[in-house]
Amino acid sequence: MSGVARRTVVSAAGAAGLAAALAACGGGGTEDKGTEEQAGGTLARTGDIPVGGGKVIAGQGLVITQPKAGEFKAFSSKCTHAGCAVSGVKDGAIVCPCHQSHFDMSDGSVKSGPATSPLPPTPIQVVGDEISFG
Repeated sequence: MSGVARRTVVSAAGAAGLAAALAACGGGGTEDKGTEEQAGGTLARTGDIPVGGGKVIAGQGLVITQPKAGEFKAFSSKCTHAGCAVSGVKDGAIVCPCHQSHFDMSDGSVKSGPATSPLPPTPIQVVGDEISFG
């Protein structure tokens, strides 16, 4: 087998192996996004966001909170300290897992650092039970 033919076979085998690994890991790009982004630009449903809690919408880079019943807020999910993605909402605070910065779920302000700047708000709108960009 010539050097060119051997490289072609090895390259093809490597590409096939990579494709199989990605498919097995769900990295094929066709996964169902569930409620993270519904058809028509819906980011989440109101029932997905607990009162006094929130949900990180990783694919959109935001976190949606419901500080009081029927009041929905959204903020960038990128921590203003080191750029890590926040992990969720606990005890009224949006939490960054990297350095434990906590942000107020109602206005994005810093509750505890090392972050010193608030999470930037993101405009959203609620129509019926759908939350979308505002």
